[in-house]
Amino acid sequence: MAVLPGSPPVEVHLKRVASARRFSLRVSRLDGKVTLSMPVRAREGEAMAFLRGHEGWLRETLQAMPESARRSVGLGSVIPVEGRELLLAPGTGRGIRLDGDRLLIPGDPASAGPRVAAWLKVLARDRLARASTHYAGLVGRGFTTLALRDTRSRWGSCSPDGRLMYSWRLIMAPPTVLDYVAAHEVAHLVELNHSPSYWAVVNRIYPGWQVQRGWLHDHGQTLHRLRFQD
Repeated sequence: MAVLPGSPPVEVHLKRVASARRFSLRVSRLDGKVTLSMPVRAREGEAMAFLRGHEGWLRETLQAMPESARRSVGLGSVIPVEGRELLLAPGTGRGIRLDGDRLLIPGDPASAGPRVAAWLKVLARDRLARASTHYAGLVGRGFTTLALRDTRSRWGSCSPDGRLMYSWRLIMAPPTVLDYVAAHEVAHLVELNHSPSYWAVVNRIYPGWQVQRGWLHDHGQTLHRLRFQD
């Protein structure tokens, strides 16, 4: 990651792309994340020069984004966890714990965001592993591995060799939404496509999935807008 100095400083994620022949700059409309794609052999000094040359456009683009697209998480924030709105509050002891409608975060307040993200990822892995195992049992297939990512283009995927991948941010959605995504990806263990046969599998193991898919369409972007400084 690089930082463009100024007021305010701008964090820029450098991404080397094998197929890239030139530099390209992108600002995510979901959460304001800035990504500079660059050729594999390019030097970071060249990347910074390109960045400075486009600083005006970058700052104007960020300034024009709604504040909701750049919501940082810290003590005092309210975030969804399994569909419930929880207030992040100071806590004591060593571990994060749930207390009614509050999530108690001990330690340095400056580290609250990253600590909550780590806690959410552990919870997400547990819930997604449980859901994936359940639906895999319903289709009579097994998956090989389960991985979590912070993907923005998809909520999950299934590879031909049975590797499941999910966005860890699903743990913030209602549990039924997480279940639907797990069922959706596990169905690919049977049909690695989106044919009528595939949707017949989804309908069998998770009837009424259209409601949960609609929730993701209407509200999924709000999960990406939370920035945990992770």
